[in-house]
Amino acid sequence: MSKIKEIYQDKLRTVEEGIKLVQNGDCLVVPTGVGEPPALLTALSEHRREYHDVKVFQILPLRKFGYIDPETVEHVRHVAYFLGGATRAGGQQGWIDYIPSYFSEMPRMFQDGLLPVDTVFTLASPMDEHGYFSISLATDYTMAAIQKARTVVLEVNPNVPYANGNCLVHISQVSAVVEDQTPLTEVGLPVIGPVQEAIGKYVADLIDNGSTIQIGFGAIPDAVVMQLTHKHDLGIHTEMFGDGILTLIESGAVTNRSKNYLPGKVIATFALGSKRLYNFMNRNPQLEMHPVDFTNDPCLAGLNDNLVTINASVQVDFLGQCCSESMGSTPYSGTGGQSDFVRAANRSKGGKSFIVLPATAKDGKISRITPTLTQGSAITTSKNDVNYVVTEYGVAQLRGKSAKQRAKALIAIAHPSFREELTEAAKKMNLL
Repeated sequence: MSKIKEIYQDKLRTVEEGIKLVQNGDCLVVPTGVGEPPALLTALSEHRREYHDVKVFQILPLRKFGYIDPETVEHVRHVAYFLGGATRAGGQQGWIDYIPSYFSEMPRMFQDGLLPVDTVFTLASPMDEHGYFSISLATDYTMAAIQKARTVVLEVNPNVPYANGNCLVHISQVSAVVEDQTPLTEVGLPVIGPVQEAIGKYVADLIDNGSTIQIGFGAIPDAVVMQLTHKHDLGIHTEMFGDGILTLIESGAVTNRSKNYLPGKVIATFALGSKRLYNFMNRNPQLEMHPVDFTNDPCLAGLNDNLVTINASVQVDFLGQCCSESMGSTPYSGTGGQSDFVRAANRSKGGKSFIVLPATAKDGKISRITPTLTQGSAITTSKNDVNYVVTEYGVAQLRGKSAKQRAKALIAIAHPSFREELTEAAKKMNLL
């Protein structure tokens, strides 16, 4: 047996032994989405009453593990960097706390001690002959957390792809290894309706051949993707690698040849999609997974000429301020990488950032284009950063425009039934 394999065997533990490395009072960091280790988190949940004051930090859990429980928060409590379906109710009720940040800055916050970490649990690929594991599914902030943690426990799963990039962890960095073969969580493409399709067409028409694309999660960004398959020589520099992007690659629209920064490579920080996507990632020289302070850094991403970024929002006011993470003062999601990529597109030569949203909510009863944001709303993209805003009624290009020009352009893409009301409001605000 080689020395590397001997070290692996020495560190191999059962799942129950793995969770015993968590100490009372620990700050336990878990990766984004599919990168979360189900066997370890299930075992932690089953034994949660044996712990005291353990906090689990994560940006987006996909499963509602048993520890996400208001009755046992004094034992194990979730702390969110971003709220999703599994944690939204707890965040709104107050028994899950939320830490705001730019996604791109999280690794630095770990390095500076602003984000605490004692232990890391993460999914990983099987070890290679040199002693390296790939944490390909969620490189994000996890690499930085591993560098600062006292304890690192890998849940090694043969279904995890071994991807290239700065996503490799050596056995010498690891406290313990547990093994599991649970199939990876799969997330299908969102349902695309006529509203999303109309918005997607407006955006797609403004994307030139040879552009580099960043695409956020949701029905509207994916509706854009589905209308880009006829384009040529697109490149990918994104945060999330999903099935929509894979569709573009398979159609031949993505070649990465026109990228002037990291040409020939798809660049991403986490993956969320189907088994087909995960299989594509495995040892594919076309793809590199990197930490989020690399993928989302506006200065680095902005080195791509003609960078196009597409992200969804909830509400936009007359100045162009975008609330993409709350319903008034009620938290809903988080900043994520939207602000990072809006700023990156503004830095890019020929760059374009698109904020996309349906014109109305609640079956047409509420306009998402509003004179001012609802009281308490979190501003995700500022008035100084916003460029294109797109609804199913058209495109408002705001960057470089005055407050009056912005109000007029946004009213023009609001739902027709609200335009008169919005016009009157603009007049009262001396914007028309």
